[in-house]
Amino acid sequence: MHIKIKPIMLVYLFIIKISRMLKPKNSILIILAFFSIYVIWGSTYMLNKIAVTELPPFKIASIRFLTAAFLIFGIAKLLRIPLTISAKQLKNTAIAGFLFLTFGNGVVVWSLQYIDSGITALEISAQPLVILIMMRILQGKKIQTMSVIGVVLGVIGIYLLVSQKDIISKENSVIGMLMIFACMLSWAYGSLFVGKADLPKNYFINTGYQMLTGGTMLFITSMCLGEKWSPPTEWSTNAQWSIILLIVFGSIVAFTSFNYLLRVVSPEKVATSTYVNPIIALILGWYFLNENISGQSIIAAIVLLTGVYFINTKKKLALLSRFRK
Repeated sequence: MHIKIKPIMLVYLFIIKISRMLKPKNSILIILAFFSIYVIWGSTYMLNKIAVTELPPFKIASIRFLTAAFLIFGIAKLLRIPLTISAKQLKNTAIAGFLFLTFGNGVVVWSLQYIDSGITALEISAQPLVILIMMRILQGKKIQTMSVIGVVLGVIGIYLLVSQKDIISKENSVIGMLMIFACMLSWAYGSLFVGKADLPKNYFINTGYQMLTGGTMLFITSMCLGEKWSPPTEWSTNAQWSIILLIVFGSIVAFTSFNYLLRVVSPEKVATSTYVNPIIALILGWYFLNENISGQSIIAAIVLLTGVYFINTKKKLALLSRFRK
């Protein structure tokens, strides 16, 4: 019982510490929002892993995002939020939906057939590294010294993670890890794209259209691949609950919380989810799915997440600043 509670208590204390650095106004809402992007997003790897053992991957993703989109539009209608967007905005949400959801999420769910949920989350935690390199290549953005250190640590961490014999010896595991890296490239380009694209101003509606277009493309992909579709009544209880939780919490609650936090707190505080998600995924995968956590995986996690910290931080090394004087 003690082992089960301890990780959640650590997350709770971490959230409380962050909330105390914020204004007291809406602190409860902020705590709940942080809990959503920490624990709920961290748990989606386990939920997808449970579902993909029984259901086809692109079917899972399409059901998740199409259902979430219709629920979002229904809520928006009740709140009298206008759903009208321009043709250009629809086109841009479709591009973002493909980059983030159709390819970015659908292929990750496919890869979970061959890779543990915790290892998948750890590899994906290197996303800031990929974005940084892509910004350098496509936009010519200068990489700061701290970020260079982060990139080096990130590369070392990824190598330690994917070079383990127990992982690469599994059938199709190497292909799965390569496809996850391709998804990271898709997310990275998507992040740069949405930063400049003309998208719906209301973040709730923007999310809804991305899920609608991305989910539709996932449905078409599922049909083209000949995935077998069956009614929910034929699914196991575990699969049913996994899909429900992915739709309600993993899609609507977590995405809304993420967008809310981006408006009320600084981006670097929101970025702390990058460190917490893989830890939550590793713990849940170990506890509920009996996934093995090797010593090398723990070392890789420490090195990789330290690298992500160096990339995200705005602080400068005192040692380097002395040399510049």
